[in-house]
Amino acid sequence: MPRFRQLDAAEIIEKAPDELVTIADRESEEALSEGLTRMLAGSRVVGEEACSADPSVLDNIGQGTVWIVDPIDGTANFAAGETPFGIMVALAVDGVSKAAWLYDPVQDRMCSAGLGEGAFINGARIQARTSGESMPVAGLSTKYLPPELREDIERRAEGELHCVGIPRCAAEQYPRVMLGANDLALFWRTHVWDHAPGVLILEEAGGKCARFDGTPYDISQTGKGMLAAASPSMWDRAAAILLG
Repeated sequence: MPRFRQLDAAEIIEKAPDELVTIADRESEEALSEGLTRMLAGSRVVGEEACSADPSVLDNIGQGTVWIVDPIDGTANFAAGETPFGIMVALAVDGVSKAAWLYDPVQDRMCSAGLGEGAFINGARIQARTSGESMPVAGLSTKYLPPELREDIERRAEGELHCVGIPRCAAEQYPRVMLGANDLALFWRTHVWDHAPGVLILEEAGGKCARFDGTPYDISQTGKGMLAAASPSMWDRAAAILLG
């Protein structure tokens, strides 16, 4: 937080087209990596910035005890001095997500979950809920979709979904679905650090996340496209509208 709205231009770098990294991302990942591995002997970290520097860090993510870390999700917002942004962490053992955390340091909101143990916000158990609107409220991240697919999805959504702006931050998008602000969210890019934590928390709260073809999200598999919804029935409704 001391870095928020205090960054010099030299502390913001474009690591790839339309992809920013700041000194705060790197400091956060370093601190998390050191602290998390100290908590569990033999564990290792798969962090966004480490993977950006060396893609082989992702190798064998489905083996052993792995901390999956997004040190600042919503870096573009953070770099612009805007909210939302957050920290995302998941703990996986042999490819299965066992626990997850999403922390919003501005709101001081911690979403967390343990596999088979439910989901919580600041320690209070939470159950995912829909918006209650007759037309489902949808946050569709369509920017990176192939043009033909984007046009098809936008055409299908017209008159069937109430499409709203997206936060450009998965650490906020998943809570929005869980807390009834949005009924569903659609993603194209599904980097493990962006989605492993949110998927577990939303599903432990009673929601559903799956690939476009309905198969479960698997941290060990690469691929594009995922739909998240506040309930299994809402997922089915959204998939029928958007994906046919």
